[in-house]
Amino acid sequence: MQDLGYNEKLANLRREVARQSDALGKKTLKGTRWLLMKTSFHLVVEKDEHTRLQEALQLNQPLATAYYMKDDLRRIWQQKDKESAEFLLTDWIKRAMVSGVGMLKRFANTLASFRSGILAYYDFDRLSTAPLEGTNNKIRTLQKMAYGFRDLEFLKLKIKALHLTKYALVG
Repeated sequence: MQDLGYNEKLANLRREVARQSDALGKKTLKGTRWLLMKTSFHLVVEKDEHTRLQEALQLNQPLATAYYMKDDLRRIWQQKDKESAEFLLTDWIKRAMVSGVGMLKRFANTLASFRSGILAYYDFDRLSTAPLEGTNNKIRTLQKMAYGFRDLEFLKLKIKALHLTKYALVG
């Protein structure tokens, strides 16, 4: 089974809290999944998202802890150097382990096991594999769309042309 990212684990925690809540709690938590995934500075004031999120977080302390720790985790990749990032990562793991939230403890163990890989981001001038992973996903999608093609050379040309256009897989 694929390991879920932090946002998906946070959404699962919200579902668990909703299942254990009374009718008022369920009503308050309804529709807050996407609010939990947003960073606080992306909340839309006109839609009163900040207030709705605060009401949901006040219902359950573990959910609030997990939400605020998400922003702290994001800060690891915004550090100027590896030492600062390592300090924040170690601090985050320690706080997650003593939080009393099972989801955070499990995620902290995962981060601890991948610590050297996470910090390697700073060893290689903040190089990310995101563009490569995106290209691999496009190739897999193209392969699904090309099911039944008899001409392998045409498929190879389509793969090579993926980077030339923004909407290569449309239509």
